[in-house]
Amino acid sequence: MSVARVTEITATSTVSFEEAIQIGIQRAVKTLKNVQSAWIQEQTVTIENDQIAGYRVNMKITFILQD
Repeated sequence: MSVARVTEITATSTVSFEEAIQIGIQRAVKTLKNVQSAWIQEQTVTIENDQIAGYRVNMKITFILQD
């Protein structure tokens, strides 16, 4: 039987939502062990000079706790 925990993180990119997701997951697996999934809870953009300047994702990362 396993027990999982969920932690929420925010990641940003100047390129795309996909890159923001990749950045967030790459950072999460550096710190957390046994990462199993990510739920992309929210996507937002920042606007500067009438153009998209950044992509932000809020995600919940699920990982299995070790015994």
